[in-house]
Amino acid sequence: MNHIRVAVLRGGPSDEYDVSMKTGANVLVALKELGYQIKDIVITRKGEWLESGMVRKPEQALEGADSVFIALHGAYGEDGTLQRFLQTHKIPFTGSNALASNIAFNKILTKDTLKSSGIKSPKHYKITKEDIARLNIIVPELNKVLGSELFVKPIAGGSSVGAEYAPSEEKLRSVLDELLRKYDEVMVEEFIRGKEATVAVLDNFRNERHYVLPVIEIVPPAGDPVFSYENKYNGKTDEICPGRFSYHEKALLEDAARVIHQTLNCDDYSRSDFIVRDGDIYFLEVNTLPGLTNESLFPRAGRAVGLSYNDLIKHIISIAKF
Repeated sequence: MNHIRVAVLRGGPSDEYDVSMKTGANVLVALKELGYQIKDIVITRKGEWLESGMVRKPEQALEGADSVFIALHGAYGEDGTLQRFLQTHKIPFTGSNALASNIAFNKILTKDTLKSSGIKSPKHYKITKEDIARLNIIVPELNKVLGSELFVKPIAGGSSVGAEYAPSEEKLRSVLDELLRKYDEVMVEEFIRGKEATVAVLDNFRNERHYVLPVIEIVPPAGDPVFSYENKYNGKTDEICPGRFSYHEKALLEDAARVIHQTLNCDDYSRSDFIVRDGDIYFLEVNTLPGLTNESLFPRAGRAVGLSYNDLIKHIISIAKF
């Protein structure tokens, strides 16, 4: 029996509650099989902390825990809020620190931080809730500046929740009207047709500070141009590992994922998404707490180099810090 007691935090008050519950469930099974002592802490959609079904204050729920495995995704769990709390209470946890998490969770702030790194990303504009009344003016301008095919997504978020493909002015106007009623601000980005790739980075693995796992190629179902939230979890998307990219493209993708991880000061693990077109790569976004469900991409990349799911979880716990 391992004497380290790990608290697994899952759920959370974000749109990614269901995915987080699955990630947490998988992590709990792995930790149990590995012999760790575990505490299963569920954070409800309302933000309440539950231990054994009882509402607890966070400090009470975490009492006796040697380390925290953050299995949350989305707001609160991935944006630095939870990390700031754990840092304040000096409790070791998995994933990036509060500042890095906050930057990486904001897509525009991430792009701004990476500007000096030389990594390309699609052109974009920020649109706010106050712009709803001006959509008839804004939409034609966006198409003129960014192109006829666009992509709209919340500035802060993950798992493609709220992300929409807009191939026409009419669709763009409809999508913006819908999303701006739910989110304070969104990002409109040029849509770059190409092959989608994702690249995972794992710290302190096989004698490398930032070990880059094999590039995964993502092929959505025929007729769907994007890797949507539904496609991520319905089993219909082909996830090819290693991906069918040229040696040059793979080298660019691996280098970019490492640079992004380093520049944003990510810790433990991350996964960056890209589009590859005509030998060039375009960065889309980075995930500081990638999904760890049975269908998730990070464990798939690990298996490609002989890293089992349980060993991945064990490694992540072993490098957790304040």
